[in-house]
Amino acid sequence: MLEELKTKVYDANMMLPSLDLVTFTWGNVSGIDREKGLFVIKPSGVNYGDLKPSDMVVVDLNGNVVEGDLNPSSDTPTHAILYKEFPKIGGIVHTHSPWAVSFAAAGMDIPALNTTHADTFFGNVPAARALSKKEIETGYEINTGRVIVEEFKKRNLDYEAIPAVLVSQHGPFTWGETPKKAVYNAKVLEVVADMDYHSLQLTRSNIELPQYLLDKHYYRKHGENAYYGQNK
Repeated sequence: MLEELKTKVYDANMMLPSLDLVTFTWGNVSGIDREKGLFVIKPSGVNYGDLKPSDMVVVDLNGNVVEGDLNPSSDTPTHAILYKEFPKIGGIVHTHSPWAVSFAAAGMDIPALNTTHADTFFGNVPAARALSKKEIETGYEINTGRVIVEEFKKRNLDYEAIPAVLVSQHGPFTWGETPKKAVYNAKVLEVVADMDYHSLQLTRSNIELPQYLLDKHYYRKHGENAYYGQNK
């Protein structure tokens, strides 16, 4: 079942250690088949070097296992919420990459300070609030997804234009049209978090990008008038 998607999700998961985005088993990638209403996700706690495409677990949008001999990622309920609430995404990544986690631990947005950021994220990457004691005890992973959705609704943010979030006291989630694109966004997020940290150490000045430069860099890669790259 979903053998092609399993291979794509496996390949995307294997990108995480190669891009230095995970330590040990601290991360996962999923990808969805929208027509079937099923998604494929990495099994929980399995070393990347031991994984095979056939180990990927198929689950429904309620987080129930449809196919697979291994337990799915413990973050499966979070992925399910995001797939239901963000209907145009095709893949999701969660990591504990250190620079993004640093901002999450501080409960700080990753601000748009440079054009590297603006090429991918159309504005600050938001830090969603920390979960309450009750939310953690009554449905930690489900409520993680709900807090992410709540933050985007509260700020009236476009999840396609800003395909990433930080969960305060936890870490980053990214998404994209495909699992591979979600991994790309996770790596960009980690790079700009690193850049921002060092930039903020170097000056006390307001160094946020002006809106016109943010617009220029984002829209030259996204939308109907994009011109970056080769003609398709």
